Amino acid sequence: MLILLVVAGPVNASASTSNASGFNRAGNLLITDQFNNRVIEVNPQNDQIVWSFGSGNGMLCNPGPHSVIGSNDAERLADGLTLITGTGIPSGVPNTTACVDNRVIIVDQKGDILWQYGVAGATGSGFNRLNVPVFAIQLPNHDIMIVDQGNNRVIEVNLLKQIVWSYGPTSGPGVLNSPNSAELLPNGHILIADEGNNRVIEITHSGEIVWQYSKGLSGAAFASRLPNGDTLITDSGHARIIQVTEDKHIVWHYFTNRTANSNPNPLPTNAVRLADGKTLIADQFNDRAIIVNHNKHIVLQYGMTNVPGNGADQLYGPYTAFVIGDYTGQTPPPSYPAIAQAQ
Repeated sequence: MLILLVVAGPVNASASTSNASGFNRAGNLLITDQFNNRVIEVNPQNDQIVWSFGSGNGMLCNPGPHSVIGSNDAERLADGLTLITGTGIPSGVPNTTACVDNRVIIVDQKGDILWQYGVAGATGSGFNRLNVPVFAIQLPNHDIMIVDQGNNRVIEVNLLKQIVWSYGPTSGPGVLNSPNSAELLPNGHILIADEGNNRVIEITHSGEIVWQYSKGLSGAAFASRLPNGDTLITDSGHARIIQVTEDKHIVWHYFTNRTANSNPNPLPTNAVRLADGKTLIADQFNDRAIIVNHNKHIVLQYGMTNVPGNGADQLYGPYTAFVIGDYTGQTPPPSYPAIAQAQ
């Protein structure tokens, strides 16, 4: 049973907007516009924002009931709810204010927070505390799996805010270093992009590493297990996306820094293979989300290449991008009517 903590209060219209006719439509893009402190849902047919949560202003430090700071990841859940990680913004990012968030929240279409783990502006590792959460998914049992990067751990939290599983040993081959994503696989194992260790690992629920890929990686920002058993890896430091077989051969790759006006080091942060075979990429410091086909041609783009901003068709450091309804190679949330999964 889904238990939600309701936070009362009026909706701040400037923090959450929606267009009911286009909201939560399969095929829309859900983008975490990190340094604009917002999550947006975009209709890719006309580039219109049909829903947003957050201020859209990187200069504001206001983590609260209708805002998010440094939105790092977002997932559309059942009933139009959205799971969002508030990572915070570090110092040194131009045209922003350094600010701590440290929350994982579930919001409704109106922008009300219905559930929250972590306390805004507080850092820690104990009960209801996080340290730079970067990624979260809802599991089939309704628990939330959180990648708690600053604490070098992945945790599973139930909706009563109890940690029921944790991985993040402090020594040995399993030690994590700034993990950046996690996926529950159909076999019950967990796939982790262990960014600071430049590797992707698959672990059992008891913590045994059963598969690992590290050859030539520089900042493994995201990993996804595809239906055919291959693994799609965002090799951020090399500005590339690679598809690796189970026996560790690269069978496809794409570099995000080889288009006109590109940032030479854009540090892409996530990539997912879609049901139609194309690949959606959050190309962070090229300030865009792109879809490329198997022949490596860009067939859709939202955001101006290497032009940060919060105006029309602009993003600032987008961190994740997903297609609503398409969970190919991902962990779909419970009761969400995902479209057909196909390689």
